[in-house]
Amino acid sequence: MEHSSDAGTDHGRAEANSRVSARVQEIQPQQIRVMFELASAVEAEADGDADLVHLEFGEPDFETPENVVEAAFEAAREGETKYTSNAGLPVLREAIAERASAARNRPVDPDSEVIITNGGVEALHLAIHAVADPGDEVVIPTPAWPNPISQAKLADAVPVEVPMPAEKGFAPDPDRIIDAIGPETAAVMLTSPSNPTGRVFSETAIERVIEAAVSHEAYVIADEVYRELAYEDIPPRAVALTDRDEWVLSVNSTSKTYAMTGWRVGWLTGPEDVVAQLTKIHESTTSCVNTPAQYAALEALTGPQAPFEEMHAAFRERREFVSSRLESMPHVSVTDPEGAFYAFVDVSALAGSSMEIAKRLLYDYGVVAAPGQAFGAGGEGHLRLSFANDRVRLETGLNRLEAMVRDELGEKSE
Repeated sequence: MEHSSDAGTDHGRAEANSRVSARVQEIQPQQIRVMFELASAVEAEADGDADLVHLEFGEPDFETPENVVEAAFEAAREGETKYTSNAGLPVLREAIAERASAARNRPVDPDSEVIITNGGVEALHLAIHAVADPGDEVVIPTPAWPNPISQAKLADAVPVEVPMPAEKGFAPDPDRIIDAIGPETAAVMLTSPSNPTGRVFSETAIERVIEAAVSHEAYVIADEVYRELAYEDIPPRAVALTDRDEWVLSVNSTSKTYAMTGWRVGWLTGPEDVVAQLTKIHESTTSCVNTPAQYAALEALTGPQAPFEEMHAAFRERREFVSSRLESMPHVSVTDPEGAFYAFVDVSALAGSSMEIAKRLLYDYGVVAAPGQAFGAGGEGHLRLSFANDRVRLETGLNRLEAMVRDELGEKSE
């Protein structure tokens, strides 16, 4: 593949433009998407002969189960194509409230403590805008999914990135997070399992972080989108570990657990006074979530769970394969992910930034990966590889990565 490794270097450089707000110009394009666009250009140029292995996106390769799809069709056929309540379909909120009640050990009111959003990403966006004033701080342990960092900036808040220790495989360190919480803290992000590292917060770590946040009257925004995709014990819900759950906002979605990324159905549960404000913002942005998609989500949550259990089992098997294969490679290392479907691979032995390494891997070896620098402080020197792909393509992609490592570091295969 004949491409300059400098291709696409203008991505992410916001030029001064007095016609656009400064806060929007400060936001950089998400580098995961940058890699996808670069790969798309390669594929377009090759006219179908590129044979790229896509490991950049966090998207299950499984199809949405037929009963879930049929639920959306049936809803549409029966005329369920109008607006729902801004907060979402009542019956869907009831199903979510039932689950949330079990976690909180108290009844959760579906009418006032649950809001349905356009994916988990909108729930996070609404939460940050609702609780953070301009100049407030949002504490974000990193490496982290980049969207909350951008969302904090869009709210004129200050994202405070707190790198987890790379030398310990990015294991969550509550002391580092607590040290970053102060008088200006409006919220603390806790994502467990983590995207991109797959690490899981322990009960003790969550309890300590919530206690520290509450002592400063700061919210904990618990991103639990990958919670059901854990490989050891299912991580505890943050709300179950405190008697001050009025300071915890829990976010989830159907995207990852139920192979429904394109359906765009997420939700947030939290105290009535905060959810009311989220609903107000939501009404001014997207009004409500696609109505047939909400019926699909209801079927996913309340219908047969076997298809999702099978998907989870497949991810578990792939995790074992990917971890073992990476451990066998020279000059790279990875900590076994405890959840989600990513391997965060240390490639710091290779020359250049993680973006430069990702581009060489794409242009010279045909593998699309997400550069570690996309995930904030501490991510540099790594690549995120998604194992939400079939075993054959994973093997091909990892073989190509090893070929790159051996070629660049002068070590031939045995």
